[in-house]
Amino acid sequence: MKKAIYLLLVSMLFVTACTEQAPRIAKYTDLYAVKGTDSLFLDRYTAVSVEQDDARPCLVFVFGGGFIAGERDAERYLPFFHYMVNQGYDVVSIDYRLGLKQVVASGDLSPENMMLGMTRTISMAVEDLYDATAFIVDKADEWGIDSSQIVACGSSAGAITVLHGEYALCNASPLVQHLPAGFRYAGIVSFAGAIFEMGEELRWASQPAPMMLFHGDADANVPYNVIRESGVGFFGSKYIAGQLRAMNSPYYFYSVENASHVIATAPMDGNRDAIDAFLSKLVVDKEPLMIETDETTIGAPEVRKNFTLAEYIASNFL
Repeated sequence: MKKAIYLLLVSMLFVTACTEQAPRIAKYTDLYAVKGTDSLFLDRYTAVSVEQDDARPCLVFVFGGGFIAGERDAERYLPFFHYMVNQGYDVVSIDYRLGLKQVVASGDLSPENMMLGMTRTISMAVEDLYDATAFIVDKADEWGIDSSQIVACGSSAGAITVLHGEYALCNASPLVQHLPAGFRYAGIVSFAGAIFEMGEELRWASQPAPMMLFHGDADANVPYNVIRESGVGFFGSKYIAGQLRAMNSPYYFYSVENASHVIATAPMDGNRDAIDAFLSKLVVDKEPLMIETDETTIGAPEVRKNFTLAEYIASNFL
């Protein structure tokens, strides 16, 4: 009997300690920009029950949805946001304009029309990412954020946006004027993203921030490697990782064999340890590392891995 009571007390103390370790998370919503008829908001998730003397790093998140749909506070993202807050980050999830909605609504999904629409759409999304980032930097002192430790993170279309955001910064795009002078992201986390660019190759005028790239090699929505058509390239994570290696630029490429576009969200729950390692080693400690992980499920059947541009369009919009 005494032993049972003792074990009960120990269990209660353990539960209490665990509960006390998890800070209460508050969500604040702000309007950061108005673009025509679009009012763009951001949600900031932050710990409120723990005293923090030092400014906190910040993860800016851009949701997925093919540039036609999606929500900054979608239920599937919230556990990841809360986890990152418990790791000491503020998480800011942003709206951005969904530029392909009108293109898809027109009914003309020809590769030519979609390529034109993608160029305009990505520029809009990057501009909105930059404006949201500038808003965060402006509020950094008030919010207790370290503006030198802002990491851009995105899923699918959001991953395309953050990769393009870093690519534009490295190449001094005119869009960079939307950012504070001299600003650079501390790191990039891409869940199944790619860079859509005119020309046969990507060209980096300066070295990018450390990047973490997740991708499945059977992704039918966003190219895993590269597809070129009519003078335009869609450069996926494997291709980008190869360029980063050639540049001796720090990166972490996590490749999953026979995995589909599920990698646009799955690592937020299943690969948090890898994300923690990337942020700790490559972003915070600035270790000059190039890491590649290949995940294979033994006995899994081989699936199709090569797709045409028309098939990528069909997977996303038909």
